[in-house]
Amino acid sequence: MGNLSRLLSLYPVRTALDIRCRFGAPWVLEQGAGGGGVAPYHIVVRGRGRLAVGGRKDILLEAGDIVLFPTGSAHRLYSEQSQDEAVIPAREVETGPLRLVYNEGNAPETGFLCGQFEFSHGTANALLAALPEVVHIRTRARGDLAMLHHLLDMLRIESESDRPGASAVISQLASALFALLMRAWLEQAASMPGLFALLAEPRLQSAVEGMLAAPEHPWELAELAAACNMSRATFARVFHKTANATPAELLTQTRMARAAVLLGEGRLPMGDIAERVGYQSEAAFNRVFKRHYGVTPGAYRRGAPA
Repeated sequence: MGNLSRLLSLYPVRTALDIRCRFGAPWVLEQGAGGGGVAPYHIVVRGRGRLAVGGRKDILLEAGDIVLFPTGSAHRLYSEQSQDEAVIPAREVETGPLRLVYNEGNAPETGFLCGQFEFSHGTANALLAALPEVVHIRTRARGDLAMLHHLLDMLRIESESDRPGASAVISQLASALFALLMRAWLEQAASMPGLFALLAEPRLQSAVEGMLAAPEHPWELAELAAACNMSRATFARVFHKTANATPAELLTQTRMARAAVLLGEGRLPMGDIAERVGYQSEAAFNRVFKRHYGVTPGAYRRGAPA
């Protein structure tokens, strides 16, 4: 298992894809700011449009583009036609596997699929914190993203059909979308923060792999540095410069994320979970978990979604 796979396994995500948009210009699609732990996304399946988010405007969107908003930022998608034109009102109808939002515009059609990723750990999720305000992936004419492009095509075809089992097929396809998005972003981003920067720094791969694969191990700075063939001082400096965090902080994040997954599964006694994430004392584990998530492990387990 690679480091990206291990990282994603620590931060489970639930995927929803529930709206299909079909607009003729002029059109506007606005979405307000969302809550912590929910990241909306839009897939452009045909046509083109523009995006405004934060202080940025007129970001071009074309068929095959995916835009993800990890922090739930308010954003506005709109047609390329003059903004002086009156927007044609949108309607909504329950038809096919997804809700359809459309207008009666005669201009060339622009189509979107809209959904959201919901993360288990909400605002404490270190994975979300490591992502920028907007992740914009272009798949058009990108041979290296052929798998992602094929997935988008299958989502489009199923969303526009009314064949038996279409909803189940869409759900299964959408469940793979986040992992493919993160892979594509890692391969195209010029710079990355936090956790993702560690995955992209070849000098630190051995240490990162060790902590992600075995967070229960009592990792020491000297052991991690030796795994990367560095001195302790050099390793600590490179690590902090890359991740803006210490190895100890990453290890604690990893342990708490793993503990949250085990608590959500609801099978193991609390003492066993503490041991599996590196704590011989259940009391010590409880203290660290509450400091990290704001609730005790028991309260987290009771509130975890099924």
